[in-house]
Amino acid sequence: MTVENPKLKAAYAVIFPSRRTPDDGQGYAEMADLMVELAQKQPGCLGFDSVRDSDGVGITVSYWDSLDSIQAWRDHPQHLEAQAKGRERWYESFDVHIAKIERSHTFKKT
Repeated sequence: MTVENPKLKAAYAVIFPSRRTPDDGQGYAEMADLMVELAQKQPGCLGFDSVRDSDGVGITVSYWDSLDSIQAWRDHPQHLEAQAKGRERWYESFDVHIAKIERSHTFKKT
């Protein structure tokens, strides 16, 4: 059954495709878990989807209720620290895309 997802109607998505370094060092998983936990406590955070393959290519999409919420998260002191470590140690490359979600539907097998 497919239904409209009101949680994401007119929300924003931050799309983060990335490639990890081959030797990504220790601490990445802990930092990633901490960032998800911290982001979910921020005003305006609506959730996350994330996948990564065995070659280190991944994509994380976070969902937010406003551009102001996205900016506040981008500028959060602990997130700024994680961003710096990511550039230094963990990422070979990444992009950040922000898109407005006009419509969202959810499918669940019943």
